[in-house]
Amino acid sequence: MSADPDTEHAVRSGQNESVVNEPKTLQQDAEAVARAERLSRRPRQPVAQVPGYSVLRCLGEGAYGSVWLAREDNTGKKVAIKFYTHRRGLDWSLLNREVEKLAVLYTSRNIISLLDVGWDSDPPYYVMEYMENGSLAAHVADGPLAQHESVRIVKSILHALVHAHGSGILHCDLKPANVLLDKDLEPRLCDFGQSRLSYEQDPALGTLFYMAPEQADLKTVPDARWDVYALGALLYHLLCGEPPYRTKENEQLIHSAGTLEERLGIYRRIVKQYPKPNRHRVISGIDKRLADIVDRCLHVDPQKRYPNAQAVLDTLELRDRQRSRRPLIVLGGVGPALLLVAMFLFALDGMQTYRQAARDKMTQRALQGAAVTVEILASSIESMLEDRLLETVDIAADLPLRAAIQSSEVTSWSVRKQFIEIFRRWKEKIDKAREQQGRQTDTSWFLTDSKGYQRWRQPHDPNTINKCWNFRDYFHGRDREYPSKQVPDDIEPIHGPHISLPFRSRATNRFMVAISVPVWDVDNETVIGVLGRTTHLGDLLTEHEPRIRGRRGEELSRIIALVDNRNGNLLAHPWMKKHLESLPNQRYEALTLKGQQLERLRRLHSPSDNQNIDRVDRYAAYEDPVGSTQISPKEYGGPWLAAFCPVGKTDWTAVVQERKKEALKPIEQLQEELKRYAWWALVVSCLLIGTLWYLVLKALNDPSLRLWTKNRAGHRPDDSTVLGQP
Repeated sequence: MSADPDTEHAVRSGQNESVVNEPKTLQQDAEAVARAERLSRRPRQPVAQVPGYSVLRCLGEGAYGSVWLAREDNTGKKVAIKFYTHRRGLDWSLLNREVEKLAVLYTSRNIISLLDVGWDSDPPYYVMEYMENGSLAAHVADGPLAQHESVRIVKSILHALVHAHGSGILHCDLKPANVLLDKDLEPRLCDFGQSRLSYEQDPALGTLFYMAPEQADLKTVPDARWDVYALGALLYHLLCGEPPYRTKENEQLIHSAGTLEERLGIYRRIVKQYPKPNRHRVISGIDKRLADIVDRCLHVDPQKRYPNAQAVLDTLELRDRQRSRRPLIVLGGVGPALLLVAMFLFALDGMQTYRQAARDKMTQRALQGAAVTVEILASSIESMLEDRLLETVDIAADLPLRAAIQSSEVTSWSVRKQFIEIFRRWKEKIDKAREQQGRQTDTSWFLTDSKGYQRWRQPHDPNTINKCWNFRDYFHGRDREYPSKQVPDDIEPIHGPHISLPFRSRATNRFMVAISVPVWDVDNETVIGVLGRTTHLGDLLTEHEPRIRGRRGEELSRIIALVDNRNGNLLAHPWMKKHLESLPNQRYEALTLKGQQLERLRRLHSPSDNQNIDRVDRYAAYEDPVGSTQISPKEYGGPWLAAFCPVGKTDWTAVVQERKKEALKPIEQLQEELKRYAWWALVVSCLLIGTLWYLVLKALNDPSLRLWTKNRAGHRPDDSTVLGQP
């Protein structure tokens, strides 16, 4: 037992006594202090000898006697013996009630066991179990207990109360001081001095701050819900370190009252009018279900409390089952969700792998297509140049034309009508044939004399006629352009067909090329002039653009261009047709391939003995100079797929480029579709799992199902029927 198992009540049967060993109780007056001092003087010699037991030492002394530690002679087992030494004024019915209740409840392992009774002895005594760890009040004096420990203790107390209530006994004074702890810290309910039978009508006052408000009335009838309230207060004490409503102010307020009725009235007013305690809801670690159980036990209205201890125990066990099922529920809910997420992530990873493989494959296919296209484009440009060259050679070989030019040269070019007419007929014939074929006509035709002076041009341009153009590559064929005033003295006209270097037109600022052939005299001995035909390099691409170039929506999907492999300059580009005339020279210099792209371009044109080397170079991430120089980034910026191929014997490279994102758009669209289906599959699966678990949880929490399960397991009916409670 505890150091003082004969704990007195704060308010008991009209007496005004303070609680012993109960922390933070009402302050004692001088008389109570003196009485406590008397009680603390424990006798050193046993008041009597008990047959079969050896009395060892005094454990404590209370209002009606003293408690001694003893040892059973036969077994050596330690017991506690309570001697009723203060027999004067002793309420024998009260003592008899306690012994009778212990005798009735001896079968419960959660209630202190009565071992022997000596009513005929002087003084009378009874023998009970000895609890090594004292009272729960001493155990909780150092501070609140952990939630799981508090629930464990309370469930054991509830089992004791259920047994008592089932035997028709109401404890009526449940508090930590009336709960003893054995060597394993298992609680045992004791002190049934205030207990009542369920059919009794006599009032029973418990301990302040553990007592139900309706119990604090000398005219009230005992009720099982008193023990429910006290249990809630005890659980609150274990969780928070003190019982509900107990503060210094409230203790002083109650102590200031003069009579018992006044103290009880103040206590009732405190419980009913003050804000309900909520410390258990702000302490970390206390779950909402447990806090709700405490609140319902402490409800001021007894009709809204649990009807009896069995109901509280059922709720706690339900809470325990729900908590024990929580990991399974979480596993059952989160597990499939995690599985779905894992599968979703694996699917995404597989999708990314597939996407990358598909992108690579489609990139290679797109590059292969561009390579075929650029080879065709380069061959077509070469063929177009050869056709022009052969046509020009045929014209320059016309004897009447050569004779007319020679005659004009003799007149110092004062008479030009005859050869101009012959040129006109040739040009009309060739232009008509090209128009019928849907091909581009030349930009201009011209004739220079052997000194480089332009003697004829169609269309006519007064700014160029009779001007010297011997610095142009189409005149001298030396594969370079001289400054107009720094032409070498040994310059002379070409002696064979020639395709000139690209040069920038002074009129359009665009790159042009000239097909030029020498015009010999009628004796084929002296070059008397140079016949040339010019065309914008961009016009060479024009007739191929409808078949190669595409536009999806507002974005270009494929374009063609020409690049000078010597310096990387763009020679022809769709953007240049519209904007190059207004582009300053310093910005024109930016339209150039540089770095690694230029190096690869030059290697493509390097001579090699290995004829099996692919003459097409492919770029999986080509940067268009027009877009990369911020000239037109919106239309031409970003990565392109490109293929490069040399154009015949020229220094040009044909380029076919396709916007990468457009080429790979089917893959991206497929990926977006797959992602959308994957997300929908995940959402639908989660909804199905959530619905299934909702139905499972609803079934698990169905009271009718739980009641059926209990009845099937032989669960006995609610104790309220035994106690006659609603």
